[in-house]
Amino acid sequence: MLINLSDVLSDQHKTVEETVPLTMDMIRLKSGDYPVINSEPVHVRAEHIKGKELVITANTVLTVLIPCDRCLEDVRHDFVINCTKHVDIGLSDAELTEELDESNFIDGYHLDVDKMLFHEILSEWPEKVLCREDCKGLCRVCGQNLNTGSCDCEDPGLDPRMSVVRDLFKNFKEV
Repeated sequence: MLINLSDVLSDQHKTVEETVPLTMDMIRLKSGDYPVINSEPVHVRAEHIKGKELVITANTVLTVLIPCDRCLEDVRHDFVINCTKHVDIGLSDAELTEELDESNFIDGYHLDVDKMLFHEILSEWPEKVLCREDCKGLCRVCGQNLNTGSCDCEDPGLDPRMSVVRDLFKNFKEV
């Protein structure tokens, strides 16, 4: 969704305040595509500071389905986004100072709300997603979800590459 910022950047410096729908239905990352299953409208406010400097705030809540890292079952993850961006659209990315945010979500006089929110979602993306704290994961032999039932596979035990460590501990206990 694009929001026109020409009123903020005009000589009158009117504040732009809009509530727009989130048009992003999928989060696309290198690790996969994650569907957005629920989202609230995005409340956006853009205010003039000086010159071509703006403060942009955006607030929304959205729910994304992310597979559990152990059993691959879908987990609902809520993102509560309350972001504030201080941008100067008169500067190139190379000229930005530490107190200014990147403005690659602004093209000319248009703010791309989805692009701005994508960067916020990416920075809040969880490192590990579990369906529950004690998730048992998948059987390493047959792929059975061990949370929903057991399998008749023989437990292969430790990874054979760990035998060196096992032997070290065995020798350590004997001393």
